[in-house]
Amino acid sequence: MLWAAAGVLTLGFLVALQIAAYRLGIPGPITTQAREVVYAPKSGFLLYASLALTMVVLTWRQRLLALGTAIGIDVVFLLVRWATGTYPDEGHPFGNGALWVILGCGIIALTRRTGPERLLMLKGVGLGLLLVTGRKTGDTWLLITSKTRPVVLDPYIAMADHALGNPSWLAGRLLRASGPVGEHALDYVYAQLAVAAVCVALYQLRNVAAERRFPRHHLVRTFLLIGVLGPAVYMIYPVVGPMFAYGPEGGHWAAADLWPDTLPPVTTPYAMPFDGITPRNCMPSLHTAWATTIFIHSRRGPRALRLAGTFWLIATLAATLGFGWHYGVDLIAGVVFAYTVEAALRTYDRGWDRAGLRLVGHGTVVFAVLLASYRFLPLEMAAYPWLFAPLLLLAMASVVHGYRRTTRLWEARTVPAPRPEPQPEPAV
Repeated sequence: MLWAAAGVLTLGFLVALQIAAYRLGIPGPITTQAREVVYAPKSGFLLYASLALTMVVLTWRQRLLALGTAIGIDVVFLLVRWATGTYPDEGHPFGNGALWVILGCGIIALTRRTGPERLLMLKGVGLGLLLVTGRKTGDTWLLITSKTRPVVLDPYIAMADHALGNPSWLAGRLLRASGPVGEHALDYVYAQLAVAAVCVALYQLRNVAAERRFPRHHLVRTFLLIGVLGPAVYMIYPVVGPMFAYGPEGGHWAAADLWPDTLPPVTTPYAMPFDGITPRNCMPSLHTAWATTIFIHSRRGPRALRLAGTFWLIATLAATLGFGWHYGVDLIAGVVFAYTVEAALRTYDRGWDRAGLRLVGHGTVVFAVLLASYRFLPLEMAAYPWLFAPLLLLAMASVVHGYRRTTRLWEARTVPAPRPEPQPEPAV
């Protein structure tokens, strides 16, 4: 029933978003996803990552068959495009096969499986499609923010960022000094964040086929919920980022061409008008939130997975700042947002106990206070960085510390007691 309710709510949300996008004259998530059945997909890597999530419910023989079928379909698509001269100028030349196989698994589950086997396969198909649909939903949300929010609040964030020393300006100069090698490496890390998440999720879901059930909590849940809730904050707090508001990408809409060489002057902030194309997707930094969840969930894996999670978090932070896509205060808000969502999901699994409610409430209050301070105290934050920088970092650290302390307490309570050793029978 829970999975059915989640499916109905997801479908309803997609239809509503599709209708809203249609009224704004932009492609909706259902339209863009349906096109990828035939046309070149935006990300072939993401489609194969989604197929990998679907395959966690299959046996090894079925996995090899599904992967081989997906690759074979992609080869046929590639040959047809090459023969007809329709090789894509944009998008990836592969990935259609993975989507076809995911849909095929859904058809097989409905027509050839019954009972628990059907339910398990449908869960796998739903998990794979949710990752793909989540990406399309996010793209549509970004277009909606650009169409419905004519002004942005970047001057407020830029002033508040003075408290942290304007880290985006420093990271931008460092990245420029690293040359094309550093830029290409960080750009790849930033673009393939979903694939990194799937690697961690596959480790968590590695026993699904054998145990015939999904674990209660895994990375994909947090990843998707962040993607659903985050854009709602974009609508409340539209920000485009220093590359656009203070850099060359903003064109004549930019307040000034300052990034990354010249720090913005400390002046009274104002809501500035901006174009109807650039997404207002900075506050909070969802890439930071997603990378933080990858870091959190990789802690339970082997050493290699923990190192990979740490690397992806550091590289994502460097990319978001170095390319001028986010301010430093965006990243702090993103970390708090990620830990709060993660805490809410784990508290839900435990039945909303007092410790979990206190943790979620603390994270929510800190997040709200951060947004309010960026909006109403930016000049004070710029004037007294020695005061506000420690306060910002301590606020973020309090949420992280509270999460670690509470989850460790939960784990200590759920450790089973050791079984008593059998006592020898007394001699007669």
